[in-house]
Amino acid sequence: MRNIKDTNKLRQFAALAVLAGPMTCAMATNGMLMEGYGPISTGMGGVSQAIDHGNAAMAQNPATLGMIADGSARLDVAFGVLGPDVNSSIPAYGLNAKSGGTSYVMPAAGYTRRNGAVTYGLGLFAQGGMGTEYEATSFMGGGMPARSELGVGNVLVPLAYQVNSSLTVGATLKFMWASLDMIMAASGSQLAGLAQASGVAPSGNLAMALPSLAGAPLARISFSDDNKFTGAAKSTGFGASLGATYKVNRDVMLGASYQFKSGLDDMKTASSAASISAGGFLDNGQITVIDFQMPSVLALGASWQASPALLLAADVKYIGWADSMKSFRMRFDSTGMGGSVSFAMPQEWKDQAVLNLGLAWKANEQLTLRAGLNLADNPIPDTYVNPLFPATVKNHITLGLGYKVSDAGEFNASVTMAPKVTVASGAGPDISHAQTNWQFMYSHRF
Repeated sequence: MRNIKDTNKLRQFAALAVLAGPMTCAMATNGMLMEGYGPISTGMGGVSQAIDHGNAAMAQNPATLGMIADGSARLDVAFGVLGPDVNSSIPAYGLNAKSGGTSYVMPAAGYTRRNGAVTYGLGLFAQGGMGTEYEATSFMGGGMPARSELGVGNVLVPLAYQVNSSLTVGATLKFMWASLDMIMAASGSQLAGLAQASGVAPSGNLAMALPSLAGAPLARISFSDDNKFTGAAKSTGFGASLGATYKVNRDVMLGASYQFKSGLDDMKTASSAASISAGGFLDNGQITVIDFQMPSVLALGASWQASPALLLAADVKYIGWADSMKSFRMRFDSTGMGGSVSFAMPQEWKDQAVLNLGLAWKANEQLTLRAGLNLADNPIPDTYVNPLFPATVKNHITLGLGYKVSDAGEFNASVTMAPKVTVASGAGPDISHAQTNWQFMYSHRF
């Protein structure tokens, strides 16, 4: 039996290891991306390229918006709930810390209208919104709360054009915003190592203070507004996507889309909203998260109306994580001591392949039942998974339904279940992660 002294050392190690391991920011679905948008798509495993799944199409393949009837309009109002279940543990010492971040709300709304060959609209979609929260009393807390929260949202302006009876093309322009909170711990030597890895020499009084900080047993980088819907570091930018659908015959449709890598500005806190602390040292300043971007996505899909009641669909997606998540970099600009220090944390994410399989069964004129699979590899090497930003789930089982409440109104819902996956992280503790996501939507046609 290990003594109390050993256990206390382990608690300290676990808290300090959070920044010792490289840092990742992840939604824990398909990496940082949702497994699908809107309950019609997610109920069918996330398929989206060659099916009519409402205004959520503007976030995936905008060409499918052209499947709405000429002269009509559609309003969708939706919200989703992300339900991660994350635990960090060191089984040999009986230590376990459960994240209190178990519910994150994702609102969405969209409107489209078709006039002749042209379909246009406007949408608001939350693209991400989750994190972790460990209590100060847990072994992950190290005497203070440890937390992370990343949010990415979009205002979307889509346009679809029916070239002929078979071919429709589309595009979406995105106005994007992102926000991030972090409260993270490391040893002073680890903090100094991250600064050295940046390749940028510290400046000002911080340059003189950094060697003394390296000997501190506990150091923290902290920036958080402690808000469920916003983060202390914020940015805006733009994105875009292109898409097309091709109707092979009455029953078979092909679809494809390409989402460009985002063009977000660097995320920044207010001038004194961040801090670095080590031992008795504390300095306030501004954190800048440098070149954080959402990845490019290439998707191909097909659908088959096998019978009047049965629709089958499949997509393949290729997500370019290697280009957008090679390294996580940030800079601290002091407003107290003066000067700056940069940090670099390797990520080395791999590109990710995702297979989406789904079906929809029209039970009667009012009720449609859906099911699907979302199958993916994990883009994050275990070495780079961090307890504050876990993303270990891979495969998802999905179920959904649609119910027409009137000729104009329809309700849709879906549930996505990702079984628990446990990995030994590069930061030291074992991390287990399961997730259940819900989406609900009411649609009205005009």
